[in-house]
Amino acid sequence: MSNQFTKESDYSLLNQLDSMVSEGRNPDTMDIDLMDSKQILRQINNEDRKVPLAIENCIEPISEAVEVVVEAFKVGGRLVYIGAGTSGRLGILDAVECPPTFSIPSEQVVGLIAGGNKAIFKAVEGAEDDPQMGIDDLKHIQFSAKDVLVGIAASGRTPYVIGSLDYAKSLGAKTVSLSCNPGSEIDKHADIAICPVVGPEVLTGSTRMKSGTAQKLVLNMITTASMIRSGKSYENLMVDVSASNKKLHMRAIRIVMQATQVDAYTAEQALKKTNFMVKLSILHILTGVDPHLGRKILQQNDGFLRRSVAALNT
Repeated sequence: MSNQFTKESDYSLLNQLDSMVSEGRNPDTMDIDLMDSKQILRQINNEDRKVPLAIENCIEPISEAVEVVVEAFKVGGRLVYIGAGTSGRLGILDAVECPPTFSIPSEQVVGLIAGGNKAIFKAVEGAEDDPQMGIDDLKHIQFSAKDVLVGIAASGRTPYVIGSLDYAKSLGAKTVSLSCNPGSEIDKHADIAICPVVGPEVLTGSTRMKSGTAQKLVLNMITTASMIRSGKSYENLMVDVSASNKKLHMRAIRIVMQATQVDAYTAEQALKKTNFMVKLSILHILTGVDPHLGRKILQQNDGFLRRSVAALNT
């Protein structure tokens, strides 16, 4: 493309990139092109070790994000991720894993990416530069004040994400930003700003590496903690797992065995009585409650198994 930098705004973007931590050059990998495979891998591994330490400094805002998501779920709201490129794909990845893991409706956690579904597999040029596209994508899913929007952008400047955050706030929805550059633009457009500063990448600007890893870990934390706070676990067992294939069928049996200390046959018989509802099967074995009444007890206790066991035992 000739005359690429023809507008003052283009030069402004160049200056923005110069100031971003994630776009800086890593002084420890300047000679990476001279290294053999093992040396390269050690360098990558050394850099990756910095990611969880960076996230440790963000526990407070991540916790705030979990709280607003839990409250949204209570009133039928959704968690919506939105991003471009790698950031968008990571949001979609986390979203699509939630239904089989926690037996929730597919629309409860939603992932949106600039350029639509085709952008999951192939980059859609220019999609991230359009803030109106982010607004349109939210309107398409009938985003409302009950929902929570998490805008994901490693750079912290993606117009597509900024446009969507502003629209969500205009509706009165809670908003969260997730970037890897302190003081980034999207932080100014969100109620809660999460920013694990992982430093320059092994390869300059390749934010699918440390920045992407940090984003994935944070998204894991948000959904997992929110689901636990919503009654989706018993002890550290996923008791709302959906037994939709042979592996998950066996996992359901194993979870019931682990929670109740019964053998495989007893666990499977209880699952058959409850239409393979793991949580209800555990409640039935631990308390002897009839599955029909057990459903009501679980509903009265907002789906929390520990509370339901305690209620029946007292």
